[in-house]
Amino acid sequence: MAENYPTLLVVACALVDADRRVLIAQRPENKNMGGLWEFPGGKVEQAESPETALIRELKEELDIETREACLAPLTFASFSYEKFHLLMPLYVCRKWQGTPQALEHTALKWVRPQRLRDYPMPPADEPLVAHLCDLL
Repeated sequence: MAENYPTLLVVACALVDADRRVLIAQRPENKNMGGLWEFPGGKVEQAESPETALIRELKEELDIETREACLAPLTFASFSYEKFHLLMPLYVCRKWQGTPQALEHTALKWVRPQRLRDYPMPPADEPLVAHLCDLL
């Protein structure tokens, strides 16, 4: 149980293209849970809103730009890891500028929602897939 550990607020994004595919990113092998596939995003910094953090993370990780009005909250994950509890809102974004590039990941893939389960994901990301399948 992670009840005595801090809660970490992390924000994630399901980028959805015109063909209703979702972008997933592969974590670098040298990082925690390396090789697993995840939705892009990252930690919310002090005095930062989740939306502001997500816009910053998408620029840092994928070199794309979007606006808060383009981010629609869909669901969230709440998951206890060994040393912390993760709270992760998932936003859907269908409008951005630029072509996503893997600046901090090993690879990127556009995947149909029903195929997302074919890619191993961190435990906190897995429950989010059903919500995306329902939406798309």
